[in-house]
Order: sequence, then C-alpha cells, then structure tokens
Amino acid sequence: MPIVDNAVYVSGHRIENPTSLEDTFEHMSAHGGMAWIGLFRPTREEIQQVAVEFSLHPLAVEDALSGHQRAKLERYGDILFTVLRPARYIDETETVEFGELHVFVGPNFVVTIRHAESPDLARVRHRLEGQPELLALGPEAVLYAILDEVVDEYQPVTVGIQNDIDEIEDALFRGNVSLSQRIYELSREVIALQRAAQPLPEMLEQLQQGAAKYHVDIELQRSLRDVHDHALRITDRGATFRALLGNALTVNATLVSERQTDTALIQSEQVKKISGWAAILFGPTLVGTVYGMNFTYMPELDWILGYPMALILMAATSVALYIVFRKKRWL
Repeated sequence: MPIVDNAVYVSGHRIENPTSLEDTFEHMSAHGGMAWIGLFRPTREEIQQVAVEFSLHPLAVEDALSGHQRAKLERYGDILFTVLRPARYIDETETVEFGELHVFVGPNFVVTIRHAESPDLARVRHRLEGQPELLALGPEAVLYAILDEVVDEYQPVTVGIQNDIDEIEDALFRGNVSLSQRIYELSREVIALQRAAQPLPEMLEQLQQGAAKYHVDIELQRSLRDVHDHALRITDRGATFRALLGNALTVNATLVSERQTDTALIQSEQVKKISGWAAILFGPTLVGTVYGMNFTYMPELDWILGYPMALILMAATSVALYIVFRKKRWL
C-alpha cells in the first residue's frame, strides 16, 4: 500500500499511527478527531477504497485517477477537491520538473495523493505537528499549509530560471549558435510555470470568500491572504520572465542576422579579390597561350622584338587590370 504517512489527530496532536486504511477508519470511529492520509501514486483500487469510506464525489475521484489535471479548486458539498501543480528546479540539468498533487479536504479528514516527489509533504506534516494550535484548526489548516508549501517551492524555481536568463543575456553577444534553442526551451518551462501558478491566486480568493460561510479561523484567513500575496508575486515574475525571454529571442535573431550579413559581406569581398587576381592573371595567360600554339607561320616569330613585346604586353595587361580593380576597391 503506497501510504507515505497516516495519522489520526485530536486537538492538534497525533494519537494514532495506523498501519492500514482499515485501521485509520476504525481509529476515527473510536476517537473522532481528524485523519490525514498521505498516498503516493496509489492504484485505482486504493483510491476507490478511500473514496468509498469518505464518500468522495465520483468526478473528483476520476480526476485523481486520470491525472494530468490543471490546477483547480472544486467543492462537492462539504468536501473540497484541490489540484496543485508543484514544481522544483533541478540544478544538475538546469530544468524545471513539474508534479501533480490532489488534495481531498472534508469535515474530519485530509487525503493527499502525490504523483511526483514534489512537494515535500513530510516537511509540511512535521511543521504542523510542531504547531498543535494550528493543526487543531482542522483540515483547513492542513490545506493552508500545503498551499503555502507549494507556493514556497516555486521560489527556488524562479531563482533558478532567473539565473538561466542572466546566463542567456551574458551569452547573447558571444555568438553561441545553440542559444536560440536554449531560449526556446526555457520559454517552454516558463509557460509551464505560468500554467501551474496562474490559477493559484483565484483559488486562494475563492477560499477566502468562502471562509466566513465555513467558519474558518480568522488567523487562518490572514495566513491565506499571505499565501495569496506570494502567489501573485510568482505569477508576476512568470510574466516578467516570458517578456525577457521574448526580448532575448528577438535580440538573438537580430544578432544572428547581422552575423550572417557580415559573413556574406566578407565572402563577397573575398570573391571580388579572387576574381580580380584571376582576371589579372588571365591577360598574361592569354598572350602566352597564343604564342604557345606553335603555328608555322607567325610573323612575330621572326621579329627580333617579338619576345620582349610579348612580355611587355603581358605586364601591361596585368598592370592595367590591377589599376582598374584597385580603383573599384576589389583589391
């Protein structure tokens, strides 16, 4: 059974550590309190077992089974179903990895279903168990702590992306031919970050709006507002990153075009020089070719000045062409 952690809490204190879901349900019946069940990549049968015990809505259960959901918050009667898209930055590959977390929150239970390593819910549980007065506020306090952890884990992701963008900006004028691909890959990660974080402010607003109706503690409401502010900053940074990468891609395209133009100009100049020297050498070659035909009847063969005249004609042709090409700046 993929139970990461399983506990029953009364007044914010862990009183039982059930080893199975059946034990959890029995302890809840015997002691009351709140159950917090953490599952990691459970099977359909395991989710169905929890769904039957806590009367989870079939649509929410189907979303939890299928996965690949967008971040959202839905209410089915007195049960909240939350989908979160946590993220973490991997330094070794300089990439962002996105996970998926489903949270069912009922009157006396919390069920978390993780499909990736992030977020670290063990840290969330440890922090709440160290604050029994907060944990005593019930399942809403657990949901707040999970939301806070997910939003906090976006912070190192934004720092990592910012460092990547700084590296791209530094490399823009170094002529890196693979830079366009790196900008494109990072842009895709930023878009994925926006998709993951963009729904969070609206979700937190919905929680705050329903706080009075469901009698959420005032201090918990204030904590939710703080998480809301952090989520807004994350979404703002995502928009800024996307704009910076768009500008970087435009600048890189301009620089690549300029380098290609410069290369074409250099090649054109080289072609001119080659053509000029070929033309200069063509004059003497032509004269030498004519005199090298070895015809029997050529008047110049009996002419005393024929040989010097041929040399002078070769030199004059070359010099004349050289002067012409110099004036045209081909040489």
